[in-house]
Amino acid sequence: MAKVTLQSIADRVGVSRMTVSNAFSRPDQLSAELRERILAAADELGYVGPDPAARALARGRTGSVGLLINGSLSEAFEDAVSAVFLASVSDELASRGLALTLLPASSDDRFVPARDVAVDGALVYVCDPTSPDIGWLERRRIPMVVVDHDTRGAIASVNVDDRGGARLAAQHLVDLGHRRIGLVTLATDPGAVNYPAHERMLGWHDALDPAGVEPTLVTTPYAPPSAAYDAAVSLLDRADRPTGVACFSDEFAFATIRAAESLGLRVPVDLSVVGFDDSVLATASRPPLTTIHQEVPDKGRAAVAAIAELLSGGRPEPVVLPTALVVRESTAPPG
Repeated sequence: MAKVTLQSIADRVGVSRMTVSNAFSRPDQLSAELRERILAAADELGYVGPDPAARALARGRTGSVGLLINGSLSEAFEDAVSAVFLASVSDELASRGLALTLLPASSDDRFVPARDVAVDGALVYVCDPTSPDIGWLERRRIPMVVVDHDTRGAIASVNVDDRGGARLAAQHLVDLGHRRIGLVTLATDPGAVNYPAHERMLGWHDALDPAGVEPTLVTTPYAPPSAAYDAAVSLLDRADRPTGVACFSDEFAFATIRAAESLGLRVPVDLSVVGFDDSVLATASRPPLTTIHQEVPDKGRAAVAAIAELLSGGRPEPVVLPTALVVRESTAPPG
C-alpha cells in the first residue's frame, strides 16, 4: 500500500499541497469549512501526520531534550529522588512543547545514545565527569546543562547546596551532644568524583572538625539495596559504635535504621540517624526521619529553564538551590 502524503490529500480535496500543510501547521490561514474537509480526507486516507524526521530536518530542531543518566533506567525509576526529578523535568518540558528523550549511559560501542540519538539539548544528571557519553555530547556541540554535577567551567549548571545541607546535618548531631559520629556515604570510583558525595563530605567535616570529632566512615554503592544495610551493620556492630549517624541519602538512612533494629538498637534512644533529600522515605520511616530537605521539583524546573534559555541563544546563570534541616523523631541526645 502506497504511503499517504500531503500530496495524496491535496489530490483528493482538489487543493494545493501547501494548503493541506497549512491545515495541520497554520490552521488560522484556512476557513473552518476547508480545514474540516482536509482533515476529513486525511482521516479517510489514513494519514498519520507529517513525517517527524522530515519535519525535524526542515526546522533544524527535533523538539526533544535528552536526559543523560547514570546506570539503567530501572535504577533511576526505583530511586525516589530521581523519579521525582524525572517527572518534574518531563512535565516542565511538556509545558514548553518539548519532549524528553532518556539517554542511558552506554555499555558498548554498538549503540551509544549520547552519540546516536538526535536531540536539541541535553541535561546531564549526576554523571561521572569523565564519562565518554559527556564527551560525545560535547563533540556534537549539543547544548548542555549539568545537574547535581561539577559545574565544569562554562557549562550551565543546576545544583543544590549539598555542602551547606550536610553541614546542618552534622551540626545538628553535634548540638545534641553526640561525639561518636558515623558517616554512611556513597562509594565512588577513585578516579571519578561524584559531586554531591564530595560536597556532602566537605559539609560534614565543616561541622565535625571544629568540634574535634573524627567520624567513622563506611561507604556503599547504591545497588544492590542490601549493600547500604550491610555497610550500616558493619558500622554499628562494634563496641565503640557511633551514637549518631549522618547519611548520604534517605535511602541510606532508612537502611541504617533497619540495621540498628536488627542489632537490637533503638532509634533515637540508642542511635540518632540523619538523612539527606527529604524524600517520601523520610516520612514513611519509623521513626520519621530527621533529614536535609531539597526541592527536587524545583531542581527539575530550573534545569529545563536553563536548557530552554541555552536553546534560545541565552547564557543561563548557575543555579544553587537552598537546603534546610528538617527535624523529626529519628534524632535525640545520646543516651
